[in-house]
Amino acid sequence: MARFLTIGERIHVISPVIRKALQERDPEPIIARAREQIEAGAHYLDVNIGPAEKDGEELMPWVVKLLQSEFPNTPLCLDTANTKAIEAGLKVYDPKPGKAIINSADAGSRIGMLEVAAEYGAMVIGLCAKEGIPRDNEERIAYCTEILDKAIAVGLNPEDILFDPLFVVVKGMQEKQQEVLDAVRQISEMGLKTTGGLSNVSNGCPKEIRGLIEAVFCSMAIQCGLSSAIINPLNKLLMDVIKTAEVIKGWNLYCDSYLDL
Repeated sequence: MARFLTIGERIHVISPVIRKALQERDPEPIIARAREQIEAGAHYLDVNIGPAEKDGEELMPWVVKLLQSEFPNTPLCLDTANTKAIEAGLKVYDPKPGKAIINSADAGSRIGMLEVAAEYGAMVIGLCAKEGIPRDNEERIAYCTEILDKAIAVGLNPEDILFDPLFVVVKGMQEKQQEVLDAVRQISEMGLKTTGGLSNVSNGCPKEIRGLIEAVFCSMAIQCGLSSAIINPLNKLLMDVIKTAEVIKGWNLYCDSYLDL
């Protein structure tokens, strides 16, 4: 049966705890963040080291080896704007638990990441954008098609691309939410996989309702065909909604493992 792919977002340089741990090469906070996400049900761990312009080529392999030694059954999503750091991480990555995901390529300056993915046998997130947020779905689909054509040209299987239409914040861009959901539907109807950062939708909203907004948006997006998301797996409401959506969609059985929720 199919499953909704969850990518845990909490190993991120934007967190002061993680930033300090990365700078000092302190494994414990990183391992703790990884463990709590895996125990909460994340399938992949996103490892965001930021721009890492100075030490990315040394830092990314360090994090990859650390996490794979502690959690050998959990695949990783490598997240940085530093292409050389991505390649350095892929060189030491063990694909046994699953292909690495590169976060990310786009139809602009980062389109070369498709070739990197093809070279190393990795998956890749394809942002349906060139510079900033697309104006409308016509642009999104045009960029999606550009990425797809380039991927095929360099020998990358379309199955290994997660197309991201760019989720936008509901606070200030409320009128764009249905447009993004329609983009998910259109890309899915092309037979392609989709993903997106759920925290983008609730960014700037009061902390106590962020989880609710993300859970509702996610359920609506799954109905439109969303096949994965970058999430905070510690949001139990969100995880329960995803598991329930899998049952309603027929991706999972209504059985004891579901009733344990």
